[in-house]
Amino acid sequence: MAVKVRVPGALRQLTRGAAIVEVDGGTVGQALDALDKQYPGFRERLYDPQGQLRQFINIYRNDEDIRFGSGLQTPLAENDDVSIVPAVAGGAQ
Repeated sequence: MAVKVRVPGALRQLTRGAAIVEVDGGTVGQALDALDKQYPGFRERLYDPQGQLRQFINIYRNDEDIRFGSGLQTPLAENDDVSIVPAVAGGAQ
């Protein structure tokens, strides 16, 4: 089933500049695997060497953080949105 993946600016070089791409996947993990197959290079940017999502990579399904649900096993429905959001830190003193 097709889902939309929203790609942050820092990773758009992998999608030839596309901010939103469509991939197939029944779970968030399957969609991210399909994303890497269609646009190689995502896996090493999203996952650590142990195969876990990197600490500062947040993934949302329809605006809900997958960490507070089933993680990469979060089920997807037709036309769901998956957003990749790198964490941002810092600020003024």
